[in-house]
Amino acid sequence: MKKAFKSPPGILLLAILALAFILPLFPLPDPLAIDVDARYAGPSAAHLLGQDEYGRDLMSRLIHAMRSAIVISGGAALLAAIIGVTIGIVAGYVRGISEALSLRVMDVILCFPPLLLAMLAATLYGAGPKTLVPVLALVFVPSFTRVAHASVMTVRGQEYVDAVKLMGASAPRIIFRTILPNIAGPLFVQFSFVVVMSVVLESGLSYLGLGVLPPEPSLGMMIGSARATFADQPWLLFAPCMALVVLVLVLNAFCDHLRHVFDPRNGSGA
Repeated sequence: MKKAFKSPPGILLLAILALAFILPLFPLPDPLAIDVDARYAGPSAAHLLGQDEYGRDLMSRLIHAMRSAIVISGGAALLAAIIGVTIGIVAGYVRGISEALSLRVMDVILCFPPLLLAMLAATLYGAGPKTLVPVLALVFVPSFTRVAHASVMTVRGQEYVDAVKLMGASAPRIIFRTILPNIAGPLFVQFSFVVVMSVVLESGLSYLGLGVLPPEPSLGMMIGSARATFADQPWLLFAPCMALVVLVLVLNAFCDHLRHVFDPRNGSGA
């Protein structure tokens, strides 16, 4: 895993994380502070990227919006991984009715398009980060379940698993101490992919007013509010769009690199 962060995509991802989580510790302008007299003000020493339609600092809002997107997406991916991997490993190891039941439930969830399912859940239970995390996790639990189940089916008949069984190890010990470490590669790749998709879904829901609630900054919400003034103030739309594109591209590049690192055909490891 350390090798992945030493690659160019890994370095870029660390730079984005530092920008989103360390830079706000410095005395930046308040992203929620309104200055009506400075609406649409251009870049200055105090506001490096200018100010939006309410006079709020654009750079500070972009940084906090990226941090919000990463926290929500990472939290959703982590929750989905915990639930989905547990279901997939148990289903693949125990087999029987638990396998059939869990996989059929995952198939039902997969029948719904992710965006529509997220919109439905957000509409029923309300918008906001506390709703977004479980909603996005629900969308991606089936993908973790399928990856974990397929990986367990590959390794459950290996000699080292049989050896642990003959030593009298309990099923939980075999699952979490023997099988799980040996299927971690595909799960790490799936985790990075889910984070990318969660960023896109979170931005889309915020754009539609079903994600992060104002006045808290969100890339999707900033893009939506900047549409009305695009002809006169294109930078207000261009800045959050570029921030979202860069974040998604870097995460996607890191996901591709993880897939290369954990591919056994490359003869490389974590």
